[in-house]
Amino acid sequence: MPVMKCKNGKYRIGGGSCIYETEDSAHKAWAGIRVAMSNSFTDYPQSATNAARRAIAWAEKNGWGSCLTATGKARASQLANKEPISRETISRMASFARHLQYKDVPYSEGCGGLAVDAWGGQAGIEWAQNKLKELKGE
Repeated sequence: MPVMKCKNGKYRIGGGSCIYETEDSAHKAWAGIRVAMSNSFTDYPQSATNAARRAIAWAEKNGWGSCLTATGKARASQLANKEPISRETISRMASFARHLQYKDVPYSEGCGGLAVDAWGGQAGIEWAQNKLKELKGE
């Protein structure tokens, strides 16, 4: 993505906002973004995206209640939007396996099923476990 000068004298990266004071600061930010993107993944299964979308759709109609932390809600959003996730996030998803015992709890009867789906459902959690093994073998 190219760095461009804006009419206000600041710089932006691609179609982003004109927020960088200098061209050098924009280039440094773009370099950091490229590194982050190279260490992130979008190859999680579509079923993980679908599970997160289900959880969000339900919460939009019924509210989250006391279910999920801000991190869990952010994870649901990332997965639902098929955004890249970091190795650290993959590790967190994999450790969420301890909650799979609650995956069949109906959303209306407790937080278990909603939380598991927000974190990608069983398929997403199992993908994360396998991805971690793959990454450790690098």
